[in-house]
Amino acid sequence: MSAPASLRTPWLPRLVVAPSFLLGLTFIYGLMAWNGYLSLSASRLLPNYDFVGFQQYAVLWESERFHVALRNMAIFGGLFIGGAMALGLLLAVLLDQKIRAEGLLRTVYLYPMAISFIVTGTAWKWLLNPGLGVEHVVRGWGFEGFVFDWLINPDRAIYCVAIAGVWQSAGFVMALFLAALRGVDEAIIKAAQVDGASLPRIYLRIVLPSLRPVFFSTLMVVSHLAIKSFDLVMALTAGGPGYATDLPATFMYAMAFSRGQIGLGAASAMVMLATVAAIVVPYLYSELRVRR
Repeated sequence: MSAPASLRTPWLPRLVVAPSFLLGLTFIYGLMAWNGYLSLSASRLLPNYDFVGFQQYAVLWESERFHVALRNMAIFGGLFIGGAMALGLLLAVLLDQKIRAEGLLRTVYLYPMAISFIVTGTAWKWLLNPGLGVEHVVRGWGFEGFVFDWLINPDRAIYCVAIAGVWQSAGFVMALFLAALRGVDEAIIKAAQVDGASLPRIYLRIVLPSLRPVFFSTLMVVSHLAIKSFDLVMALTAGGPGYATDLPATFMYAMAFSRGQIGLGAASAMVMLATVAAIVVPYLYSELRVRR
Protein backbone atom coordinates (compact mmCIF):
# COMPACT_ATOMS: atom_id res chain seq x y z
CA MET A 1 0.00 0.00 0.00
CA SER A 2 1.42 3.34 -1.01
CA ALA A 3 1.79 6.13 1.51
CA PRO A 4 -0.79 8.98 1.47
CA ALA A 5 0.06 11.93 -0.68
CA SER A 6 0.42 14.16 2.40
CA LEU A 7 3.28 11.95 3.63
CA ARG A 8 5.07 12.07 0.30
CA THR A 9 5.55 15.82 0.29
CA PRO A 10 9.19 16.79 -0.21
CA TRP A 11 9.26 19.18 2.77
CA LEU A 12 8.26 16.61 5.40
CA PRO A 13 11.67 14.84 5.70
CA ARG A 14 13.38 18.22 5.90
CA LEU A 15 10.97 19.30 8.62
CA VAL A 16 11.73 16.18 10.66
CA VAL A 17 15.50 16.61 10.34
CA ALA A 18 15.48 20.40 10.85
CA PRO A 19 15.52 20.47 14.71
CA SER A 20 18.54 18.17 15.05
CA PHE A 21 20.28 20.00 12.20
CA LEU A 22 19.76 23.38 13.87
CA LEU A 23 20.90 22.07 17.26
CA GLY A 24 24.03 20.55 15.73
CA LEU A 25 24.72 23.73 13.77
CA THR A 26 24.38 25.84 16.91
CA PHE A 27 26.05 23.74 19.59
CA ILE A 28 28.80 22.15 17.48
CA TYR A 29 29.78 24.45 14.65
CA GLY A 30 28.57 27.57 16.44
CA LEU A 31 30.72 26.82 19.48
CA MET A 32 33.66 26.01 17.20
CA ALA A 33 33.30 29.44 15.61
CA TRP A 34 33.02 31.08 19.05
CA ASN A 35 36.14 29.27 20.24
CA GLY A 36 37.94 30.39 17.10
CA TYR A 37 37.09 34.02 17.83
CA LEU A 38 38.20 33.64 21.48
CA SER A 39 41.56 32.41 20.20
CA LEU A 40 41.92 35.76 18.41
CA SER A 41 40.88 37.80 21.44
CA ALA A 42 42.54 39.02 24.65
CA SER A 43 40.44 36.67 26.81
CA ARG A 44 41.92 35.72 30.15
CA LEU A 45 39.85 34.74 33.18
CA LEU A 46 36.62 35.67 31.37
CA PRO A 47 35.85 36.02 27.65
CA ASN A 48 37.11 39.32 26.30
CA TYR A 49 36.19 40.23 22.75
CA ASP A 50 39.02 42.70 22.12
CA PHE A 51 40.53 41.50 18.86
CA VAL A 52 44.31 40.89 19.07
CA GLY A 53 44.86 38.86 15.91
CA PHE A 54 47.23 35.91 16.14
CA GLN A 55 48.89 37.10 19.34
CA GLN A 56 47.62 34.10 21.31
CA TYR A 57 49.04 31.75 18.71
CA ALA A 58 52.43 33.50 18.96
CA VAL A 59 52.39 33.05 22.74
CA LEU A 60 51.31 29.45 22.28
CA TRP A 61 54.17 28.72 19.91
CA GLU A 62 56.68 30.25 22.33
CA SER A 63 55.40 28.15 25.24
CA GLU A 64 57.84 25.44 26.27
CA ARG A 65 55.01 23.50 27.88
CA PHE A 66 53.10 23.40 24.59
CA HIS A 67 56.20 22.12 22.82
CA VAL A 68 56.39 19.34 25.43
CA ALA A 69 52.72 18.57 24.78
CA LEU A 70 53.33 18.35 21.03
CA ARG A 71 56.37 16.11 21.53
CA ASN A 72 54.35 13.88 23.86
CA MET A 73 51.57 13.79 21.28
CA ALA A 74 54.02 12.52 18.68
CA ILE A 75 55.35 9.82 21.03
CA PHE A 76 51.97 8.81 22.44
CA GLY A 77 50.22 9.00 19.07
CA GLY A 78 52.82 6.87 17.32
CA LEU A 79 52.86 4.19 20.01
CA PHE A 80 49.10 4.27 20.58
CA ILE A 81 48.11 4.09 16.93
CA GLY A 82 50.81 1.63 15.90
CA GLY A 83 50.46 -0.55 18.98
CA ALA A 84 46.66 -0.71 18.93
CA MET A 85 46.52 -1.51 15.22
CA ALA A 86 49.33 -4.10 15.33
CA LEU A 87 48.00 -5.88 18.42
CA GLY A 88 44.39 -5.67 17.25
CA LEU A 89 45.29 -7.10 13.84
CA LEU A 90 47.29 -9.92 15.44
CA LEU A 91 44.39 -10.84 17.73
CA ALA A 92 41.96 -10.72 14.80
CA VAL A 93 44.13 -13.05 12.69
CA LEU A 94 44.46 -15.50 15.59
CA LEU A 95 40.71 -15.53 16.25
CA ASP A 96 40.04 -15.92 12.53
CA GLN A 97 41.47 -19.44 12.77
CA LYS A 98 38.15 -20.49 14.39
CA ILE A 99 39.80 -21.69 17.58
CA ARG A 100 37.94 -23.10 20.57
CA ALA A 101 36.35 -20.69 23.02
CA GLU A 102 36.50 -17.97 20.37
CA GLY A 103 33.42 -16.24 21.78
CA LEU A 104 34.95 -16.09 25.26
CA LEU A 105 38.29 -14.79 23.99
CA ARG A 106 36.60 -12.22 21.77
CA THR A 107 34.63 -10.96 24.78
CA VAL A 108 37.76 -10.82 26.96
CA TYR A 109 39.72 -8.87 24.35
CA LEU A 110 36.85 -6.50 23.61
CA TYR A 111 35.86 -5.89 27.23
CA PRO A 112 38.42 -3.09 27.95
CA MET A 113 36.74 -0.92 25.31
CA ALA A 114 33.49 -1.14 27.30
CA ILE A 115 35.00 0.74 30.22
CA SER A 116 35.92 4.41 30.27
CA PHE A 117 39.41 5.82 30.00
CA ILE A 118 39.00 7.11 33.57
CA VAL A 119 38.65 3.55 34.86
CA THR A 120 41.53 2.39 32.66
CA GLY A 121 43.78 5.19 33.88
CA THR A 122 42.94 4.52 37.52
CA ALA A 123 43.55 0.77 37.21
CA TRP A 124 46.89 1.23 35.45
CA LYS A 125 47.87 3.87 37.98
CA TRP A 126 47.59 1.20 40.67
CA LEU A 127 49.43 -1.38 38.57
CA LEU A 128 52.33 0.91 37.71
CA ASN A 129 52.65 2.57 41.12
CA PRO A 130 56.08 1.50 42.49
CA GLY A 131 54.71 1.19 46.00
CA LEU A 132 51.59 -0.81 45.10
CA GLY A 133 51.86 -2.45 41.71
CA VAL A 134 54.25 -4.50 39.62
CA GLU A 135 57.47 -3.34 41.31
CA HIS A 136 56.06 -4.02 44.77
CA VAL A 137 54.83 -7.51 43.81
CA VAL A 138 58.07 -8.57 42.10
CA ARG A 139 60.13 -7.34 45.05
CA GLY A 140 57.84 -9.32 47.33
CA TRP A 141 58.87 -12.44 45.37
CA GLY A 142 62.47 -11.85 46.45
CA PHE A 143 63.82 -9.77 43.55
CA GLU A 144 64.84 -6.78 45.65
CA GLY A 145 66.78 -5.13 42.83
CA PHE A 146 63.82 -4.99 40.46
CA VAL A 147 62.85 -1.43 39.49
CA PHE A 148 59.85 -0.35 37.42
CA ASP A 149 59.29 3.31 38.23
CA TRP A 150 58.20 4.55 34.81
CA LEU A 151 55.10 6.21 36.24
CA ILE A 152 57.15 8.65 38.35
CA ASN A 153 59.98 9.03 35.83
CA PRO A 154 59.51 12.20 33.73
CA ASP A 155 61.30 10.59 30.78
CA ARG A 156 59.25 7.36 30.84
CA ALA A 157 55.81 8.35 32.12
CA ILE A 158 54.42 9.05 28.64
CA TYR A 159 55.09 5.42 27.74
CA CYS A 160 52.84 4.34 30.62
CA VAL A 161 50.04 6.38 29.07
CA ALA A 162 50.65 4.67 25.73
CA ILE A 163 50.62 1.19 27.33
CA ALA A 164 47.27 1.86 29.00
CA GLY A 165 45.80 3.29 25.80
CA VAL A 166 46.89 0.34 23.68
CA TRP A 167 45.48 -2.10 26.25
CA GLN A 168 42.06 -0.46 26.03
CA SER A 169 41.83 0.16 22.28
CA ALA A 170 43.36 -3.03 20.87
CA GLY A 171 40.13 -4.98 21.39
CA PHE A 172 38.13 -2.43 19.43
CA VAL A 173 40.61 -2.61 16.56
CA MET A 174 40.45 -6.40 16.76
CA ALA A 175 36.66 -6.35 16.36
CA LEU A 176 36.90 -4.18 13.24
CA PHE A 177 39.55 -6.35 11.60
CA LEU A 178 37.84 -9.59 12.61
CA ALA A 179 34.59 -8.48 11.00
CA ALA A 180 36.52 -7.63 7.83
CA LEU A 181 38.38 -10.96 7.85
CA ARG A 182 35.10 -12.86 8.14
CA GLY A 183 33.96 -11.11 4.96
CA VAL A 184 36.86 -12.45 2.87
CA ASP A 185 35.80 -15.11 0.38
CA GLU A 186 37.04 -18.49 1.67
CA ALA A 187 37.25 -19.78 -1.90
CA ILE A 188 40.22 -17.48 -2.51
CA ILE A 189 42.02 -18.84 0.55
CA LYS A 190 41.31 -22.46 -0.42
CA ALA A 191 42.55 -21.83 -3.96
CA ALA A 192 45.80 -20.39 -2.59
CA GLN A 193 46.20 -23.41 -0.29
CA VAL A 194 45.72 -25.75 -3.26
CA ASP A 195 48.54 -23.88 -5.02
CA GLY A 196 50.78 -24.62 -2.04
CA ALA A 197 50.83 -21.22 -0.38
CA SER A 198 51.44 -21.27 3.38
CA LEU A 199 48.98 -19.63 5.76
CA PRO A 200 51.28 -16.68 6.65
CA ARG A 201 51.89 -15.99 2.96
CA ILE A 202 48.15 -16.15 2.25
CA TYR A 203 47.47 -13.51 4.88
CA LEU A 204 50.39 -11.29 3.88
CA ARG A 205 49.89 -11.46 0.11
CA ILE A 206 46.13 -11.96 -0.30
CA VAL A 207 43.98 -11.34 2.77
CA LEU A 208 45.55 -8.28 4.38
CA PRO A 209 45.93 -6.27 1.13
CA SER A 210 42.20 -6.76 0.53
CA LEU A 211 41.50 -5.06 3.88
CA ARG A 212 43.00 -1.72 2.83
CA PRO A 213 39.73 0.24 3.28
CA VAL A 214 39.36 -1.19 6.79
CA PHE A 215 42.97 -0.27 7.57
CA PHE A 216 42.30 3.31 6.51
CA SER A 217 39.03 3.63 8.44
CA THR A 218 40.56 2.13 11.57
CA LEU A 219 43.53 4.46 11.30
CA MET A 220 41.17 7.44 11.18
CA VAL A 221 39.24 6.32 14.27
CA VAL A 222 42.33 5.50 16.35
CA SER A 223 44.08 8.71 15.30
CA HIS A 224 41.04 10.69 16.40
CA LEU A 225 41.11 8.94 19.79
CA ALA A 226 44.81 9.73 20.17
CA ILE A 227 44.48 13.43 19.38
CA LYS A 228 41.62 14.08 21.80
CA SER A 229 43.00 11.93 24.64
CA PHE A 230 42.34 13.71 27.90
CA ASP A 231 40.66 11.54 30.52
CA LEU A 232 43.26 8.76 30.30
CA VAL A 233 46.10 11.19 31.03
CA MET A 234 44.22 12.94 33.82
CA ALA A 235 43.38 9.66 35.56
CA LEU A 236 46.81 8.08 35.12
CA THR A 237 49.30 10.91 35.57
CA ALA A 238 47.32 14.19 35.68
CA GLY A 239 49.91 15.47 33.22
CA GLY A 240 52.79 14.83 35.61
CA PRO A 241 55.37 14.43 36.90
CA GLY A 242 55.33 18.21 36.51
CA TYR A 243 53.96 18.51 33.00
CA ALA A 244 56.03 15.65 31.55
CA THR A 245 52.95 13.83 30.19
CA ASP A 246 51.00 16.85 29.01
CA LEU A 247 49.11 16.40 25.75
CA PRO A 248 47.45 19.22 23.77
CA ALA A 249 44.08 18.37 25.35
CA THR A 250 45.41 18.56 28.93
CA PHE A 251 47.37 21.70 28.06
CA MET A 252 44.19 23.32 26.76
CA TYR A 253 42.27 22.39 29.93
CA ALA A 254 45.03 23.67 32.21
CA MET A 255 45.29 27.00 30.40
CA ALA A 256 41.57 27.64 29.98
CA PHE A 257 40.22 26.42 33.32
CA SER A 258 43.12 26.35 35.79
CA ARG A 259 45.43 29.18 34.73
CA GLY A 260 42.79 31.70 33.63
CA GLN A 261 44.17 31.91 30.07
CA ILE A 262 41.01 31.35 28.03
CA GLY A 263 42.45 32.87 24.86
CA LEU A 264 45.54 30.69 25.02
CA GLY A 265 43.45 27.62 25.74
CA ALA A 266 41.18 28.44 22.80
CA ALA A 267 44.21 28.78 20.53
CA SER A 268 45.47 25.34 21.56
CA ALA A 269 41.97 23.93 20.99
CA MET A 270 41.97 25.35 17.47
CA VAL A 271 45.33 23.70 16.82
CA MET A 272 43.78 20.38 17.91
CA LEU A 273 40.75 21.03 15.68
CA ALA A 274 43.03 21.72 12.72
CA THR A 275 44.91 18.48 13.39
CA VAL A 276 41.70 16.46 13.50
CA ALA A 277 40.45 18.19 10.34
CA ALA A 278 43.71 17.38 8.57
CA ILE A 279 42.98 13.70 9.21
CA VAL A 280 39.20 13.54 8.79
CA VAL A 281 38.64 15.86 5.82
CA PRO A 282 40.84 13.89 3.35
CA TYR A 283 39.09 10.71 4.48
CA LEU A 284 35.63 12.20 3.90
CA TYR A 285 36.75 13.59 0.56
CA SER A 286 38.03 10.20 -0.58
CA GLU A 287 34.82 8.48 0.55
CA LEU A 288 32.62 10.97 -1.31
CA ARG A 289 34.82 10.71 -4.38
CA VAL A 290 34.54 6.92 -4.42
CA ARG A 291 30.75 7.08 -4.09
CA ARG A 292 30.51 9.50 -7.00
